[in-house]
Order: sequence, then structure tokens, then C-alpha cells
Amino acid sequence: MSDKPQPISSFKSKSGAKRIVGAFFYSMEGFKAAWKGEHAFRQELLVMVVATIVALCLPLPALQKLMLIGVFVLVLVVELLNSAIEAVVDRVSLERNPLSKNAKDFGSAAVFLTFTLAATTWVVIVAPLLGWNW
Repeated sequence: MSDKPQPISSFKSKSGAKRIVGAFFYSMEGFKAAWKGEHAFRQELLVMVVATIVALCLPLPALQKLMLIGVFVLVLVVELLNSAIEAVVDRVSLERNPLSKNAKDFGSAAVFLTFTLAATTWVVIVAPLLGWNW
């Protein structure tokens, strides 16, 4: 008997460079699926592209530019997680259930909070450039 831990799932059997390469391709498949099937992801990606261009053009230190771009990357991360939760809930059952509704609503609330953080970050960093001091 080997001391090597056995994988919990046959999908978890790769290690080393094979795992890294496989993870990259699975990630690309995830991006493709999100682009094709998730309207919110496409909309938020468009906002992020515009925000990135604007952030890079603003006369701000690099760290503040990173923050302006990073908060919208965070929005996309949370949107992908929300979409994953929705997919799992729908995979389990399409029947209406209060627990399924809660799971989807919690994911939506997480996206909302993240978007609120992004908007607030932008206001706090960009407002002084516009002469808005409080």
C-alpha cells in the first residue's frame, strides 16, 4: 500500500505541469462559456475594458490605477462564481425551491456588493481629479 494520498475524484488525478496546463485550458473553456452564455459577464467585461482604458489614461500613481482596474477584475471574479453557483443549482434541479432561490440571491448580492465596492473606489480615487473634495 502506498503512502501517497489517493485522489478523491478521478478528475483530480493530474499533478505537476500536466495539472497546470490542464487548468489553463479549463479556465479558457470557462471564459468561453461565460462569454457565450452569461449576459452579465459580457456587460461587466465591457465595463472593465472601458474602465481599464480610462484608468490607464488618468494622471494617477500606478497603485491607484491598479486599484481602479483591480476592483473591476474582482467584479468579474465574483460574477463567474455567481454563474457557477447558478449552474450547479440548475443542474441539481429546475424546480422552484426556497433554498435554490437563496443560493442564487446570495450570489447576486455578492455581485452587487462587489460592484458597489468598485463604484465607491472609483469615486474616492477619481473625485479629487474632478475637483470634488469632501
